[in-house]
Amino acid sequence: MRDGITLSISAMTARIVIVEDDPSVAELVTLYLRNAEFIVAHARTAAEARTKIEETKPALIVLDLGLPDANGLDLFHEIRGHADTPVLALTARAEDVQKIEALESGMDDYMTKPFNPKELVARVRAVLRRVAGMPGGGRTLIVGNVRIDPARHEVHVGDRPVSLRAKEFELLEAFCRQPGIVLTRDRLLEDVWGFAYPGETRTVDVHVKQLRDKLTGADAKIETVWGVGYKLVAPS
Repeated sequence: MRDGITLSISAMTARIVIVEDDPSVAELVTLYLRNAEFIVAHARTAAEARTKIEETKPALIVLDLGLPDANGLDLFHEIRGHADTPVLALTARAEDVQKIEALESGMDDYMTKPFNPKELVARVRAVLRRVAGMPGGGRTLIVGNVRIDPARHEVHVGDRPVSLRAKEFELLEAFCRQPGIVLTRDRLLEDVWGFAYPGETRTVDVHVKQLRDKLTGADAKIETVWGVGYKLVAPS
């Protein structure tokens, strides 16, 4: 549930808004998502997107960062200001700066054009599964003074509750399930983001930084293993 809106991962009920001004890209994405039995609405501009999002209350938004009437990143921030609806961004390779800024702002996923539409469908499903809280078991995990309850989707550092976004929660859960074990960036991409995506490990680095910032006061530390990945180290 996000901001009181229940998000269903059922393809028959999940509504998706595609914000894309390129007709060929929009048609391709719409075709594949509808073939996967999602309910799809298309907006060509930021103005149309605001209307579609308000009308449909989508479970997920596919957002092109290069729009004709607005900066896609500005629209992303606007969406985040009103609701925590998950967003998968589409970027051109020239928009790497926007991509990194969006990741740091809490974007749920991104794909760089050109992309495989089958992979996009897989990523959409992965994001909706994570948002619905399906991954992981119900056992409370405790490492030092960090406590994570997958069933309730709650995290505490000592007695302090910590609010995490979906990916941050999944990342912390992955670390807490294997404390002391080095997890490579590629492994984390596959386990947390739901697929292997070699060469795009910057996503992991950004979310690890966000997670470290939010775990202030934790005596279990996420340590960098240079050239390899990260591990969660429990206090002695």
